[in-house]
Amino acid sequence: MRWQRWNRQAKVLLWIITLIGVVAALPLGASRMAMEGSSDTVEYVFDYRDIVEVAESQPRPQQFLEDKLAVLKDAGITTMAVYESSLKELAQAGRLTYYNEKDVALLQGKPASEDTNYTYVLFSGPEEEAAVGPIVREAYDRMGVAYRDWSYEGRNGLVIEESLTAAMLKTLDFDPMTLGAIADAGFHILPRFSDRVVPYDAERTASQLERLKAYGVERILFDGESVKGAADQSALHSLDSLGALLNEYGIGLTAIENLKKPQQGLNKLAYLTNYNVVRVYSLSPEDSLSMTQAGIEDRFLLAAKDRNIRMFFLNTTTKNSQDKGIIEQSVDSLAAAMGSESGVIAQMEEAGYPTGIAKAFTFEKASWEKPLRGIVALGAIAIITLLISAFIPAVAIPVFVIGLIGSAGLYVLNSSLMEQGLALGAAVSGPTLALIWVMNRIYSRTIGERRMVGGEAWSVGGSGSAQDPNKEERVQWVFPSVSIGRRLGIAINWFVVATCITLTAVPLVFGLLNNITYSLVLEQFRGVSVLHLAPLFLVAVYVVLYQGSDGRGVIKRAVYLLRQPIRVIWVITAVIVGGIGFYYLSRTGNAGEVSSLELVIRNWLESTFGVRPRFKEFMLGHPPLLLGLFLALRYRAAWAFIIIGTLGQLTMVSTFTHIHTPLYISIVRTLLGLGAGIVIGGIAIFAWIVLEGAWRKWLAPVISKSKYSA
Repeated sequence: MRWQRWNRQAKVLLWIITLIGVVAALPLGASRMAMEGSSDTVEYVFDYRDIVEVAESQPRPQQFLEDKLAVLKDAGITTMAVYESSLKELAQAGRLTYYNEKDVALLQGKPASEDTNYTYVLFSGPEEEAAVGPIVREAYDRMGVAYRDWSYEGRNGLVIEESLTAAMLKTLDFDPMTLGAIADAGFHILPRFSDRVVPYDAERTASQLERLKAYGVERILFDGESVKGAADQSALHSLDSLGALLNEYGIGLTAIENLKKPQQGLNKLAYLTNYNVVRVYSLSPEDSLSMTQAGIEDRFLLAAKDRNIRMFFLNTTTKNSQDKGIIEQSVDSLAAAMGSESGVIAQMEEAGYPTGIAKAFTFEKASWEKPLRGIVALGAIAIITLLISAFIPAVAIPVFVIGLIGSAGLYVLNSSLMEQGLALGAAVSGPTLALIWVMNRIYSRTIGERRMVGGEAWSVGGSGSAQDPNKEERVQWVFPSVSIGRRLGIAINWFVVATCITLTAVPLVFGLLNNITYSLVLEQFRGVSVLHLAPLFLVAVYVVLYQGSDGRGVIKRAVYLLRQPIRVIWVITAVIVGGIGFYYLSRTGNAGEVSSLELVIRNWLESTFGVRPRFKEFMLGHPPLLLGLFLALRYRAAWAFIIIGTLGQLTMVSTFTHIHTPLYISIVRTLLGLGAGIVIGGIAIFAWIVLEGAWRKWLAPVISKSKYSA
């Protein structure tokens, strides 16, 4: 008895610790909001390689290239992305021409040699030879490939002693003529480095960065699955060297949004450069051909506002139209969509995102943040302990102690894993405890009550349904009448309290995950599927097994249910629930698909409120919960609505696990979801009252009369 008393007192203390953790998280949230407001300038980048490839399909490639650069400049594009070059790209740019053994023999009017299969290169002129000749020679010197000078009809070149296929695979340095042309056209330059030049050469890299800095380069973007130097980090500490060079020249990084797998080594470089990182969203070549201006505008605004994207990368391509007999390209349509008076760039600026050079978010880790995060961690351990003790009474004290010891050990091994684990536990605990509190309030008002039905007393304190001993019929649980106004007031009161309990988890989540790595999506919150399933499952278990008890008799109730024969209706219900669950899980995360109807609703909400609330929250979550609470004082079956309503509570917390979304956006989204959900829930309650009144007045007497006359 003394132990039970201690545990009851411990629960009060645990709630106090939880609330202290909530308060401690608020300054961390303010710090995050200051960081998120430190950069709003947006940069528009065009893929220069794409324009060169499109120019190849035109009758006058060089004129086309110059014209389109001017068009894009007028449209508001600020930056051109350039890649490390190759023989193919230098040929496309008109710097040189290459031939294989058979082609050069045909060119010279001689039979092809059967003994060699070399590559022959001719520079387009003295200027091209002076500019790109050194980078071609440097590449083959580095690879140990022999070459010699060669000329033909007054043009100088090289004979490279390997096949054309192999020669074209070599990665060369950036084309200096291209860099100069882009700078002269008034564009900034975004170089795209690869990790194909191995082994890593610190001196060569320093020389590259020095030349690029002379063109005003402020950040780089990596091409391929890994960053430059990733392959040689273990042997040469190449990432450490590159990070130091980037800091020396004041050059930052760019992280690509929505990659299936992060580029290898980017997290390390980001850390070494003090997270001087900007995230970029890429419009694919296919989308550049098919998307309308409105579609691009919606996508870019959503990315800037909801995902803190500050750089947009535009691609272009060609499409052969047999019907029109032309080669279609999207450079002109993109320029028109971006640069018109009411175009994408104008709309972005009107929304508060001026055009310029993207800057990284500025942040400072104040000395007070670390102890506050420790207090937040204590709050998370406390609320997780409360959840466990709700299902297993009398274990609050040992569970809290074990949580403290385990969290401390995990912090030493992997602090990020500890923070994410506690954040996930708190996120699950908040909505689950809220609905457990609601069910206990319902049980306290309804367990053991009776009501006169048809002139007889029907017990409603047992399990499942009431049975007439004279007639083998089952009827639904019915509780004593409570006025509509009273039921509505109780429902709203319970909904508000439950929402407040749920929202205690929110500061704990964003306080624990208050790190720039989450904002830049270098790390992501793991456990989204768990968060979307665990509260639903736990609330359902509590409803089925606990029914307001203190945990005693749970095992007996479970054994009783397991001994029941399996009915067809149970199987059908399980299949339906499984299908709904599969669809629900497919909707979670960034990869979930959305129906066309929901897209229409989303777009309307976005245009009306500026921030769209979560569909699952205001349509599928809050209304069923409100309706279930309203019905709970009359119908035992209302528990089904309440379990479904858990979805709205957990979605509120889930919103704040998207750390890349600005905190104020998540707050507004949650408030809008609550408002819309309450309105829709109120409509559902009104509809139920009308239908219930119609049933009692007209349908029920008719059914009863026909039943007894039979």
